[in-house]
Amino acid sequence: MDARLLEILVCPVCKGPLDYLKDKQELVCKADRLGFPIRDGIPVMLEDEARSLSAEEVDALR
Repeated sequence: MDARLLEILVCPVCKGPLDYLKDKQELVCKADRLGFPIRDGIPVMLEDEARSLSAEEVDALR
């Protein structure tokens, strides 16, 4: 994942910051508890494609 791209991407729902989870190939918004997939190196920034994260998963990121 390109570092410059990570700097400018924000959550499409709340416009908040995203955390990059390299092992899961996911961009995570802690505020909305959503994980956006990265497919073939391309972030899929659609709310319908995001997976919901449990409170425990979000807490583990803090």
